[in-house]
Amino acid sequence: MKLALRDLDVRGKRVLVRVDFNVPIEEHAGKIGITDDTRIRKSLPTINYLREHGAKTILMSHLGRPKGKRVEKYSLRPIGDHLHSLIHCPVIFSQDTIGTVPEKIIRHMQEGDVALLENVRFQPEEEANDPKFAEALAKLGDLYVNDAFGSAHRAHASTAGITRFVAQSAMGFLMEKELKYLHEELDKPAKPFVVIMGGAKVSDKIGVLKALMEKADTILIGGAMANTFFKAQGIPIGKSRVESDKLDLAHELVDLAKKRGVRFLLPVDVVEAEEICAGAAIRNTSRLAPNHGVSDGWQAVDIGTATIALYREEIAKAETILWNGPLGIFEIPDFAEGTIAIAEALAQSGAITIIGGGDSVTAVTQAGLADKMRFISTGGGAALELLEGKELPGVAALTEKE
Repeated sequence: MKLALRDLDVRGKRVLVRVDFNVPIEEHAGKIGITDDTRIRKSLPTINYLREHGAKTILMSHLGRPKGKRVEKYSLRPIGDHLHSLIHCPVIFSQDTIGTVPEKIIRHMQEGDVALLENVRFQPEEEANDPKFAEALAKLGDLYVNDAFGSAHRAHASTAGITRFVAQSAMGFLMEKELKYLHEELDKPAKPFVVIMGGAKVSDKIGVLKALMEKADTILIGGAMANTFFKAQGIPIGKSRVESDKLDLAHELVDLAKKRGVRFLLPVDVVEAEEICAGAAIRNTSRLAPNHGVSDGWQAVDIGTATIALYREEIAKAETILWNGPLGIFEIPDFAEGTIAIAEALAQSGAITIIGGGDSVTAVTQAGLADKMRFISTGGGAALELLEGKELPGVAALTEKE
């Protein structure tokens, strides 16, 4: 068991907090706007606890992929401004990550103050987990808290290396909650346990599917990854996206489900489109079969009406539901009906509903149903690795509780 934030004596201490402020941004008229601040909001319980308990809170995060260089559009300054509006307290911004600038800022901080360091990925040493850079970061604080679950699968300087140079390192409230739901809750899930797996590639989800087959009663497949299973079964897929080199894997997963006694359901019909764009011609296929699939020149873009009805029935019977990955190209409203219908079914179910990170979180949020889910993970890759049973470097590096 790892140390948690409430185990630390933080009053008067400089507390370095690794948060995940890697939020979607867009540039408009030269200004950076945040399009979804979910990850920032999820860090507020930890930040507010530290403020209320008299800590000097120093926040660190990455944003985007600046590849070790200072790239203005990836500066955290606008994020600091946005955080200020959420906590109604000034957020002191340091234009440097390490060195004399942050040292001077921190030296003048009072209890309850909050500071934000510039993007840690402006430094090439961050992703290289360079010990000298990790030590320079650690020098800025007395204690370390990791609340960046979305980055916990990365062994970087600010997520793992830094722990070697501080007296104590603990999980923040968000990290603790993520581990509770994605690890403890799913270790012995209330049955029936239904897993909904979507997204583009089977290859991205192999480990997760295999691990979840040990516990799941039913697995519902959707998204472009379903095309690989269709092709493996000889169902025509038109010009749909497919992993042609993963057909053997698709057979293997279906066979494994049979062996484990897991119901493994594929879409029985799909929505097909002539092209991938808003306003394209679309139609619902009739039942898919080896002699009848997606039309030549068309591609599958969503689950069909019969599949929605079938999946709704399975969801209604569940006690625990884990959903990872959209069931169609939901970013285009014409192709979003299936994904939204499944989100609505989860919202109406009495089950423990866990949204396992990635685009399914965006889908649930866009559908206005986020507050109807029991738990929404902030981690994409981190959530998948945890579900697969892998150890996360950002968690493993924290101090063990005595």
